[in-house]
Amino acid sequence: MQQGTVDFLRYLAQVPNGEGGEQAKLPSLQDMSADLDVSVSKLREHLEVARALDLVDVRPRLGIRRLPYSFAPAVRLSLVYAIHLDREYFEYYADLRNQLEQAYWYRSVSLLEPEDHAYLQTLMERAWEKLNGTPVRIPHEEHRELHMAIYRKLENPFVLGLLEAFWDAYESFGLNLYADYDYLRQVWQYHQEMVNAIEKGDFEKGLQALIEHKDLLHHRPV
Repeated sequence: MQQGTVDFLRYLAQVPNGEGGEQAKLPSLQDMSADLDVSVSKLREHLEVARALDLVDVRPRLGIRRLPYSFAPAVRLSLVYAIHLDREYFEYYADLRNQLEQAYWYRSVSLLEPEDHAYLQTLMERAWEKLNGTPVRIPHEEHRELHMAIYRKLENPFVLGLLEAFWDAYESFGLNLYADYDYLRQVWQYHQEMVNAIEKGDFEKGLQALIEHKDLLHHRPV
């Protein structure tokens, strides 16, 4: 990354938030140009990098605002490029995601409260309704949300960003469109075991179900 862009990102991070925690509103391009001693055209280039990383929101008449930080956009951009270079990169990333979920399992599930357990069971009910309905529907939204909900209370933007980027790649790779019924029911049976174990406080059993259900991905019917 060019030094000028690094300087702009440092400048962006130092702009104070507004009253009541409102996200920081940046000065005009002309004012920032003077502050940073760079041309407006060069400043626009730096701003485009920040927009690509979802660090700022630029709207006519509303100006430029800094967005809450998320690690996912930076990972997502790189991952999309990597998968287009070689689809096997998705398998490498999927393995990273699997190891990450296992590593943070105990810490994550120990943070969940009874209302979180109820929410996970609600997701399970919605998923089973889709699988048992006519016609059968793939519970992809529930699949993504179930996994993210288990880890969301970590409040670690880097862990969550890596996990979110996986699901974006999962959709791009087309795995959310996979429709083998027996395979889907196996996957969701493991999910049910995970959620039941979390609710009962049997975290070791839940982790074992997590690991076994991940193995299904490598043996899914083609």
